[in-house]
Amino acid sequence: MLLTAVVFVPLERAFPLRAGQRTFRFGWANDAAHFLVSHLAVQTLSFLTLLPATSLARVWQPEGLQQAVRALPLWAQFIAILVLSDLVQYWVHRAFHVVPALWRLHAVRHSSTAMDWLAGSRLHVFDVLVTRGLVLVPIFLLGFAIEALYAGLVFVSFHAVFIHAVVRVRFGWIDRVIATPRGHHWHHAPSPVDKNFAVHLPVLDRIFGTKHMPGDAWPAAYGIDGDPVPEGYLRQLAHPFRPRSAARDAESD
Repeated sequence: MLLTAVVFVPLERAFPLRAGQRTFRFGWANDAAHFLVSHLAVQTLSFLTLLPATSLARVWQPEGLQQAVRALPLWAQFIAILVLSDLVQYWVHRAFHVVPALWRLHAVRHSSTAMDWLAGSRLHVFDVLVTRGLVLVPIFLLGFAIEALYAGLVFVSFHAVFIHAVVRVRFGWIDRVIATPRGHHWHHAPSPVDKNFAVHLPVLDRIFGTKHMPGDAWPAAYGIDGDPVPEGYLRQLAHPFRPRSAARDAESD
């Protein structure tokens, strides 16, 4: 957390998206709690994130594919890891928006009404476990070199933080190759909904018809219409499992 703060806090101050934006904005402490749980507690329970991959590996070992993967140069393995992980994450992410039971978990992520480098950490722990667990399946089964895996891990970790940052920087053609903050900010806008699901490769949104990049415009607001998710880490952890009637009463309060 200290390392990402050292990188992204000065970046947001040097290239602010909006005049007067605050480093410690509303909800900052709440998102810091999400960050700590997602990056520490989930690592402690890493056997759960690996469970889908290890369970499948017991009954199927694609030895031919593994040999072909290991024969690739490290740079090609790195690209393959990025493509495979984002392709799986795209469809898992889209399912979290479409399936009502999954959306109740994922709504926690979209409840933030402000963006910055820390906002991307607001994620229900079960959302983290499911997403990481399924993304690891092809990576685990195909047996990528550990060097390529580490390089991929470093890239996706920092890039996932970067796309939530509030920085006004023009990236030009890079917007079409790698996801940048402006594109991903539209994913967190209350309107239009269900756009820009890809975390790293916007080409997936173009292929599957979910791309939204209106000129040089940025969203005017973030969050979910009606603000159905309460603030506070523990309340957000419990929110998806509350009876719908109780959730509606809480919203009316």
